[in-house]
Amino acid sequence: MRVLGIETSCDETAVAVVDDGRTVRSNLISSQAHLHERFGGVVPEIASRAHVESINPLLELALSEANTSLGEIDAVAVTVGPGLIGALLVGVAAAKAVALGRSVPLIGVHHLEGHVYANVIEHGPFEEPFVAFLVSGGHTMLVHVPEPHVYRVLGQTLDDATGEAFDKIARFMGLGFPGGPELDRLAQKGDRDAIRFPRAAVERGYDFSLSGLKTAVVRHVKAERAAGREPVAEDLAASFQEAIVDVQVDKTIAAARHTGVSTVVLGGGVVANSRLRVLMSERASAAGLRLLIPAADLCTDNAAMIASAGYFRLERGERTSLDVNADAALRLG
Repeated sequence: MRVLGIETSCDETAVAVVDDGRTVRSNLISSQAHLHERFGGVVPEIASRAHVESINPLLELALSEANTSLGEIDAVAVTVGPGLIGALLVGVAAAKAVALGRSVPLIGVHHLEGHVYANVIEHGPFEEPFVAFLVSGGHTMLVHVPEPHVYRVLGQTLDDATGEAFDKIARFMGLGFPGGPELDRLAQKGDRDAIRFPRAAVERGYDFSLSGLKTAVVRHVKAERAAGREPVAEDLAASFQEAIVDVQVDKTIAAARHTGVSTVVLGGGVVANSRLRVLMSERASAAGLRLLIPAADLCTDNAAMIASAGYFRLERGERTSLDVNADAALRLG
């Protein structure tokens, strides 16, 4: 089954063609980072307009790269939420047009489920149960998946998502936007034990909180400057990153033990972070857990993961009505 995937949940227009949920024939992304850089974050109206301009040319290019045509597409999978409502509507409208025009099934996909299925493309199908740690610019969430397409949220951020926190501190440090990758590169040159930033202790066991840590970083920098010292940027980045990753890895391993699973799955843009990948690999191995991590190019928002997730729902006989609407606050599960 050849599935056309469309993803427009935030600031990247993505179109892909995937066969049988795993074989990627094309996976194209049009980034808008240059449009939002001067604002230090994504501007929803600008994002929506850029999607409108990009979606049709990108669709045509993705089909060409896949050496296929709309006549050979068997189904269309599209992100229906969560995300920016204007951005989502562009992708949903395009997907409906193709599905209606070609009389093929439409399948709506939750954006975070797509991040889980990025691992299917990378590693092949794997069986439930497992625990998924989904971490991006908009989400930080631990999920127990006891059976196919059943998602039980164990914990999530109570304030900032991880990618959001990385971007805000990167901006405070003058690193530009998007800040996460720049902060990661800087941290690789620093001493992660140079500054002992607090590890957030959240009473609800698997939830996360990053607002206090951000405040601690700002206060540290101001205190150092008041004393006539300029903080070492590399050490600051490494110590801040370690404080985040340390807690997230510990909670993920604890959630796997608590639920009795043997597999941990990672997904989301922040999974491209080098320290998270290394530390999670080390501690999962020590705990005897199988760890699945997608390649860096499948961590970011992309349409191949949406096509893969859609394929497996279609295989189960699911279909989405053409009157489906985008849902900016769509809940997982």
